[in-house]
This record gives sequence, C-alpha cells and structure tokens, in this order.
Amino acid sequence: MKDLKYLAAFSLPLVAFMGLYFKGIFTFLTPFYAFVIIPILEILLPVETSNLDENEVEDKLKRKVFDWLLYLNLPVIIGLLLWGFYIVNTQNLATYEFLGLIFSIGIVLGTNGINVAHELGHRQSTNERFIGKALLLPSFYMHFYIEHNFGHHLHAATPEDPATAKYNQSVYSFWFTSSFRQYFNAWKIQKRLLKSNNQGFMSVNNDMLWYTFFQMMYLGAILFFFSPKVLLFGLLAGIVGFIMLETVNYIEHYGLLRHKTKSGRYERVREMHSWNSNHVVGRIVLYELTRHSDHHYKSSKKYQILDCHDESPQMAYGYPTSMVLSLYPPLWFAIMNKRIPKDMIV
Repeated sequence: MKDLKYLAAFSLPLVAFMGLYFKGIFTFLTPFYAFVIIPILEILLPVETSNLDENEVEDKLKRKVFDWLLYLNLPVIIGLLLWGFYIVNTQNLATYEFLGLIFSIGIVLGTNGINVAHELGHRQSTNERFIGKALLLPSFYMHFYIEHNFGHHLHAATPEDPATAKYNQSVYSFWFTSSFRQYFNAWKIQKRLLKSNNQGFMSVNNDMLWYTFFQMMYLGAILFFFSPKVLLFGLLAGIVGFIMLETVNYIEHYGLLRHKTKSGRYERVREMHSWNSNHVVGRIVLYELTRHSDHHYKSSKKYQILDCHDESPQMAYGYPTSMVLSLYPPLWFAIMNKRIPKDMIV
C-alpha cells in the first residue's frame, strides 16, 4: 500500500476537475490547494530522510506500478484539457472563473504534465519518451526534452546553464532569462546533433522542427474545433504551465556554482549542486522531484529509489512552499542566501 502513496499526485488534477464541475469560486481551488494547503501540510508534517536499502531498491525497480502511475497522467491531462475547452466554449463564464480555470489547469500542466515528462524524458524506452513529449506539448515546452537532457544536465550549477538561477536573481527575472535562453539553446543543441550525424537543418531527424509543427497543430486544432476564446484559454494555461516549471527550476539550483578544475573544465556534478528537500508532501505530489540532488548525481535513477544525501544543501521548506516564498524576493533572499556555501555563490 505504501507504493500507492504517489496516487496523491493526482489530487491536483482532481481539485482542478472539481473547479470545472462546480465553477464559481471553486475555479481557484487548485491554486489554493497547491500554494496554501500543501505548504501548510509541509510545515506541519515532519521530514523523512531515510533511504532504501539494496533489497528495497531492487524490489521497487521490479514493480511496474510506479511506471503506470506516471503513464496515467497522459489520459488525465487530455481529459482535463478537453473538458476545460468544452466548458469555456459552451458556458458563459465570468472573467474571474475564466482566470481561475487558466491557473488551475496551468498548474496541473506544470506538475502532472511537465514534471512527469521530465521523469519519463530520462528513460531509455522510446514509448516512455513519447509519453513524456506528449505531456510537454500543451505547455509549448517540447524543446525542454532536448535542452534538459543535452544541456541542463551538462551545465547545471554553472553560468552557462539558463536553468540555474544566479545569486540574488529574482524569480521574475529568471522566468524570462531561463525560458528564452533554454529555447534558443535547444535549437543550438539540435543543430549540433544534426551536424554530428552529417544531417542538414531540414532533416526528418530535426526534432525541433517537429516540436514546432506539433505545437502549432495543437493550437490550430483548438481554434478549428472550438473558438478563439478557447484558443486564448489554451495558450494562457500553457504559459502558466511552463512558468510553474521555471519556478521549480529557479529553486532547484538557486545560487549554487560548480568550481573549475586546473584544466579549466567544471568539476563533475555532485550532490551539493542542487537543493534537496525531504518534506513528505512535496516529495509525493512531485514524484520525488524534491530529491533533486540525487537526480543530478545519477540522472538514470527512477523517482521511487532516489536517495537523500547528507552533504546536499537542504531547503528550509518543501518545494511547493519554497515556490511561494520565491514570489516575494526579499523574503526568499533572507531565507536562502545564508544557506548557500560562500564559495559556491553564482
């Protein structure tokens, strides 16, 4: 039964469905749940720092339930979007209801969409990667697969990485610098990959072209089957989704820096180059993303077996709570700056 604790990750789309059904003030239930209720639970509940032993790791790797809990997010996201499009298209929503649903569905696109896509994007199976890329599509962040796997994991905790926030950089500044730099970096990486395989820009293996095509087709389909109002709704919900991702990116590596060796190259990524959190609620609803230090140390490890490392820098609060704190930069800096090792400040 402990393995089913990750069903709690579906509480976010559940409250979003409730907002669609009841409407009115309930359209804001998802942001209230994500950024008020969950942070309160994180503060009240104790942290869990224990790791699995070798036998437990082997056992959990054999259980397919952990994989299916990820795959299930695709039909959930599709169902949520289609119902949301239908509601917006057929019902006369008040402006506040329209905005509430944008934030509610956008939050789910970020957590159960992009976050799960991140996990699946590290898998070796083509089918799992396909599901991951499909989950990125509604947030217009399919390029994340290329930049994250071939860029971020190579350059994390260096000035060369767009997804590493600098010391004293606000989250609002980071939203712009990270999102734009990641997109253009993805194109650079794609061109380099094509060149290394003696292929041109117009090759069928240019994934960035395919991603652009699929995302444009997605928007075109919304307009064709629904209306301009629904198109605006889908566009804004997608933007909320990738802003959720960028806010997580912000807190994951804020202010940390890898040192250069005598050869001029950066030291390898280690456990101290990402912020770790062992707050139980955040760990569960984000599929152990909060044990980010171990993920960067060994990116091939599946979420259910990620470890806590004592040498990793520890966040004062869980990831959901930290996301809220980051929205008020003076408070964020006051809490986090003193936790950064002085020789690692970006």
